[in-house]
Amino acid sequence: MQSLLTQWQPRLLALATAGLGDDSAHDINHLQRVWRNAAELLREHAEADALTVMAACYLHDLVNLPKNHPERHLASRQAAALACRQLAELDFPAEKLAGVAHAIETHSFSADLPPDTIEARIVQDADRIDALGAVGLARLFYTAARMDSALAHGTDPLAAHRPLDDKAYALDHIVVKLDKLPGKMQTPAGRALAEQRLAVLTDFRAAFADEWGVSA
Repeated sequence: MQSLLTQWQPRLLALATAGLGDDSAHDINHLQRVWRNAAELLREHAEADALTVMAACYLHDLVNLPKNHPERHLASRQAAALACRQLAELDFPAEKLAGVAHAIETHSFSADLPPDTIEARIVQDADRIDALGAVGLARLFYTAARMDSALAHGTDPLAAHRPLDDKAYALDHIVVKLDKLPGKMQTPAGRALAEQRLAVLTDFRAAFADEWGVSA
């Protein structure tokens, strides 16, 4: 299997690179990190097909619509279809294409589709882990800036007396979405790593509010 991964990795990297846009939160570094996360999770799941996981990790963002795009929830299905077409042209093992497509379709939080295979569960966890921790924090504020969101509410950054709104305030996104990710992880190892990385965001949120002028 390792020789097969070595053979396919540069091909998958080339496909992924050709389709990238200008979103630094979903660049080649993100894809590489997702694959590294997945490779770590694969250690506990020898039954999973590593090539299927690798292909889905590199190609899951072939179609990457902005988070505020009205068809954002369809992006992963579009990416899956495009990935299968491109892989077939490269003579990727035909029996693995359906597994790659399913893993890509179900990785997306916006799509809200259940992953039914161990490969899809690993890919979903690996992608969501990258939304947490120090890198996840940087990606959060980078994306918020692209959406013209404010850093935080001026007088109530922790939303103690207002509804949370992560479209308007970047800091709100930690509670609206990110702190729920550990509980949605599909693998035990993914859950443990997500909980560790969430602590970085939780500590940051409290420190941010304190410096903003409101105690956590």
